[in-house]
Amino acid sequence: MKKVLIITYYWPPSGGAGVQRWLKFVKYLREFGWEPIVYTAENPEVPVIDETLTKDIPEGITVLRTKVWEPYQIYKRLSGRKQSDRIQTAFLSEKKKPGTIENLSIWIRGNFFIPDARRFWIKPSVKYLSRYLNDNPVDLIISTGPPHSMHLIAMHLKGKTQIPWLADFRDPWTNIDFYHQLKLSRSADQKHRQLEKKVLHSADAVTVISQGMAADFNRIVSRNYHVITNGYDEDDFRNIEDHPIHDKFRIAHIGSLVKTRNPVVFWQALKELIHENPDISEKIEIALTGNVDISVKESVKEFGLEKVVVYQEYIPHAELYQEFNKTAALLLLINDTPNANLILTGKLFEYLGAKRPIICIGPTEGNSAKILMETKAGHCFDQKSKQELKEYVTFLLSHQSDIISTLSIAKNTEYTRRNLTGMLVELINRTIKA
Repeated sequence: MKKVLIITYYWPPSGGAGVQRWLKFVKYLREFGWEPIVYTAENPEVPVIDETLTKDIPEGITVLRTKVWEPYQIYKRLSGRKQSDRIQTAFLSEKKKPGTIENLSIWIRGNFFIPDARRFWIKPSVKYLSRYLNDNPVDLIISTGPPHSMHLIAMHLKGKTQIPWLADFRDPWTNIDFYHQLKLSRSADQKHRQLEKKVLHSADAVTVISQGMAADFNRIVSRNYHVITNGYDEDDFRNIEDHPIHDKFRIAHIGSLVKTRNPVVFWQALKELIHENPDISEKIEIALTGNVDISVKESVKEFGLEKVVVYQEYIPHAELYQEFNKTAALLLLINDTPNANLILTGKLFEYLGAKRPIICIGPTEGNSAKILMETKAGHCFDQKSKQELKEYVTFLLSHQSDIISTLSIAKNTEYTRRNLTGMLVELINRTIKA
């Protein structure tokens, strides 16, 4: 088999969204003639631990781990947090609004840790991997970011070894939704943009998760960008029931719910529906599973929805699919940020695999809305579509069984992880021959 070195910060037992894409690619690469070798951190700072994900790691693959030093231990000490506390991504705050220490930490992170807090892992990783590759040659190097320090490790390795390199972007760099929150100085912003350009210029191939991201990167560096979306693994959905096993009409959001995803228009619509028909409050339940920003909880209280909204802790990936059994519909929330049109979250594809109607709050011309329209798996509503949202929720309440039965028959095989791995292998085969 040909061999590929995959440089990724997120790897089991790390949980959360960042690990899924390359865990699933690695799961299926051998079927297409490639042996994966994974390089990752021995002691990463990750938002959640999920041991159940290890079941997807192919038996016998090589996983290389080295220690990484990150400034989060200093931040925890300054902010009075426990050393065991998990740092949440995208500025999610569960208990209080950011104070002086948090704001100062954001400024330091944005201006001194460029491109991110893993910058101190770059040189040691290049040194370690250079020695490893000298004795264990590979045919291709792949880096996946964020964190974008992974791309800098790969870029330096390519310079030393001349091994072809594919850079995979799960999210944008300078156009990521929280970039404007980093409190960047002009020089720091320029440094980020210089590094971004250098990576986009230097990689032999670049993959992105959406057409919108490809167009956005093309404005930075004009080249060919290859779109390989996220997807869902059919193996994970083997035991999903066609009909929800729950006594209420449960609408679930699964995953971190940050401030910029707070669906105010949804809370408004739900409040009005209950006011117009009080019986709905006994029939419906909104389940928010995962870390929820304090601003979201405040909105739930503001609209008087405490009785219909329930909060659940992070659910291990292996148990997530049984959670889908309890749902009648799924809530997909797109960040209300300048780059909202580009966002194509991996959650959308997991929802497609669950075959439940999707209620999306986000731009109706965005990448996520286009996938929903293409697959007929749900509808997208913008922040001004309160009346249309009320009508759709009412429609779902009345036609639940028929809708789920229709979705259960639908096939979206182009978004399966196995099929997407085949697309990736076609690209990397072309890349090593170029």
